[in-house]
Amino acid sequence: MQLTGENITIENLYKAAHTPSMKVELADSARAEMKKSRDYIEGRIASGEVMYGVNTGFGAFSSVRISDEQIEQLQRNLIRSHSMGIGAPFTKTETRAMMILRANALAKGHSGIRPTVVDKILEFLNNDIIPVVPSQGSVGASGDLAPLSHLALTIIGEGEAWGADGNPVHVKELLEKKNIKALELKAKEGLSMINGCQVMTSIGLLSLWEARRLMWMADLAGAMSLEGLRGSRKPFDPLIQASRPHAGEGKTGRNLIKLMGASSEIGDSHLHEHQDHRVQDAYSLRCMPAVHGAAKDGIRYAVKVLETEANSSTDNPLVFADANKVLSCGNFHGMPVAHAMDFAGIVVSSQASISECRISKMISTQMSDLPPFLTPNGGLNSGHMIVQVAAASLVSENKVLAHPASVDSIPTSAEKEDHVSMGTIAARKFAQILRNAEHVIAMELLSGAQAIDLLAPLKPGAAVKAVHDHIRKTVPFAKEDRIFNKDVEAIKAMMVSGELMSVVEKTVGELEW
Repeated sequence: MQLTGENITIENLYKAAHTPSMKVELADSARAEMKKSRDYIEGRIASGEVMYGVNTGFGAFSSVRISDEQIEQLQRNLIRSHSMGIGAPFTKTETRAMMILRANALAKGHSGIRPTVVDKILEFLNNDIIPVVPSQGSVGASGDLAPLSHLALTIIGEGEAWGADGNPVHVKELLEKKNIKALELKAKEGLSMINGCQVMTSIGLLSLWEARRLMWMADLAGAMSLEGLRGSRKPFDPLIQASRPHAGEGKTGRNLIKLMGASSEIGDSHLHEHQDHRVQDAYSLRCMPAVHGAAKDGIRYAVKVLETEANSSTDNPLVFADANKVLSCGNFHGMPVAHAMDFAGIVVSSQASISECRISKMISTQMSDLPPFLTPNGGLNSGHMIVQVAAASLVSENKVLAHPASVDSIPTSAEKEDHVSMGTIAARKFAQILRNAEHVIAMELLSGAQAIDLLAPLKPGAAVKAVHDHIRKTVPFAKEDRIFNKDVEAIKAMMVSGELMSVVEKTVGELEW
């Protein structure tokens, strides 16, 4: 993978972050841009010009002039003092993504630093020397200062990295073992390594990749529940979606019909009953195109914002050698990412909420023709009673987590940095919302599979039947109570591994996104 400063996508970042054997390099075109920028900066330093972050202090100390003899010490002091991260560290995969994004931002050539800096970041990456980066401590303006400082601290040979046994070790141990030298910072390079939104963006993009998969799983779970509840396919008629042409709505309607087939034994069964009391299904069934579709549209929006951020210059000041300008700016402010992450959290919370509604319908005799709590022998057995309770708990927790982080701002750095984004908090809690939602969807698939068995000998259609049969290879029908959380974890594992999507694609082809 070659970094040009402009070629990061959600797909290639996810793949590179999860593939330690993949080598990442600086493209020749980016190297040339970086050299031009650096040559320009060195010329202006030589002329005695005062430039923020090059030969001045930082933040509230921006008016303090630093002597030429102290410039390199200034950069080291910056990294040391700003390494103020707190809490559990990010995973190696997450930190690999941060390193790739930071290198890519610098590769655009607007930071005025040597190509050697990017080469060193990638040398550490390619040799599996991955910094230990605490997950808390960023307010998301002036970039992710604290966590990126821990990343930079390791690159300059003073921080911690992950050892072969999965525990943190001082990076010097790994450098000596692998015969690799730490980076020696020159003018502006410490500041350029930490000024940016790469922590929130990397966490966000990795989670959004998984959220996209969850959107498909939600359609699958909804289709299985609709079959289990003997619902109608009529609300998914293409004419309906065409009359309200939101992109996600039409895609969801087509996905649901593809997953269930145009008809099935279960779907046709109530058509022949003389007294079918159901005129319309509940909203959680009938409105799947609108709700699931809006979620897809929201996730696509967030992906677009974060891909733009991943290929942006977020340093301050920025160097435009061709225009003969060094410009102080606010590109480090994380608000574009913060807003997108908060919206994505709301979107996934909504998706989990409608899923829980369908679980609730399946355990209720008032809303279905199924036995109470999906158990053949109620009373002695509680069935899926607490499956629904657990789902409700996760949905409620997501309601709290979905409160936007970006609506808060606490002034920092003696009021110099008076408005901040809290974007890294938004990205971190989005990841937790996603984990909760994955469990809720897995619970719905568990209940949906149980409901379908209780309607035997009637059978569902298309991919719903194929997925039901696949789940039953690992998770059997529950004739009596057992430890259902093990079933949920087994189904969730099938979801996140892509196993269930493979079954769907082999049966009916790809779903729309």
